[in-house]
Amino acid sequence: MPSHSAVQEPSRPQDEPAAELPSALPSARRRAAARNAARTLYRSPLHVPLTERLSALAAAAGQVAGPDDPCDIYGDAVVADLEAEVARLLGKEDAAFFPTGTMAQQVALRCWAGRTGDATVALHPKAHPEVHEGGAFSVVSGLRTVHPTREPRLPTADEVRDFGEPFGTLMLELPLRDAGFVLPEWAELEAVVAAARERDAVVHFDGARLWECTPHFGRDLAEIAGLADSVYVSFYKSLAGLGGAALAGPRTLVEEARVWRHRYGGQVFQQFPTAVSALLGLKHTLPRLPDYVAHARVVAGALRAGFEAAGVPWVRVHPERPHTHQFQVWLPYASDVLDEAGLGQAEETGTLLFGRWFADGPPGLSVTEVTVTEEGLEWTAEDVTAAVAEFVRRIPR
Repeated sequence: MPSHSAVQEPSRPQDEPAAELPSALPSARRRAAARNAARTLYRSPLHVPLTERLSALAAAAGQVAGPDDPCDIYGDAVVADLEAEVARLLGKEDAAFFPTGTMAQQVALRCWAGRTGDATVALHPKAHPEVHEGGAFSVVSGLRTVHPTREPRLPTADEVRDFGEPFGTLMLELPLRDAGFVLPEWAELEAVVAAARERDAVVHFDGARLWECTPHFGRDLAEIAGLADSVYVSFYKSLAGLGGAALAGPRTLVEEARVWRHRYGGQVFQQFPTAVSALLGLKHTLPRLPDYVAHARVVAGALRAGFEAAGVPWVRVHPERPHTHQFQVWLPYASDVLDEAGLGQAEETGTLLFGRWFADGPPGLSVTEVTVTEEGLEWTAEDVTAAVAEFVRRIPR
């Protein structure tokens, strides 16, 4: 399932910034509605003007860097500080900064293939490398992928243990975004990892959004990451950074990954603005994520109640109790109809409840993603149901 988003121009730019899906509604109109909305559940940094964002970054830089600290050169200075902080948070021996998560994970899986002697990676067919990376695992890195399950969830321990062919690495995306930001229970995750170990496979976590998984698991980041041999994390999906990623794991693996990073073209001359923004995200946004997750559950319940009260014939909030601060909403209307209703509501009332809708399921159904962050904390359940009533009023029925 493709990526979707709420309260921003489609969330797909979070993963593929240059991509713009065909739509009857001009993207400029979408951006203007998101930028000018007085109330949203999530204010995307994508809609902050360039000079404003740079000024804000410069003003806040002193919170994570000293006044005489140098800019980085090929990843030293503040980039090295960021790597050390990620390794500490995840309880790993070392971490390496990468310009993109796509590169970080290709390098990680390539390194593991060399160490295990098996270039086969077991992962979910909805995992990011399978859906959003143009076949890079096989085309660029010579890796082969297999799928222990096609169910809209991560594989079970039995599915991993009983899979009919060998694989060197099990890759688990936490949460599995395109299935609805879903996570297993902690005991299930432990069992899946143990099943992979029984097969002498290593375990890699696609933790682009690992930061917000701690409330669901009831464990800290280091304990979660400790289940895996290596972990990738993103700095912009949840932490509102400018971009960038990190690969964390054993020191010898990370040292090898740095060599491959250079070979893949990721040894960028200077990346200090991205590193500063990532450190600010770790300092300010990371501690707030549990609050966002808790309130997402309030919002999800209010959305479901609001649609039922408004007489919508069918609605699904998935998961019913969100695992993170992001979740899906499904409605039985055409995506362009729902897009128009949402934009009209934003333009006329100043309230932007939903972003892009996508016709990705069975015919007649459309889906969007809802993201709850700082501005969403101001919404009561009553605010949500009132906004839903206004949104539904604008749907031709």
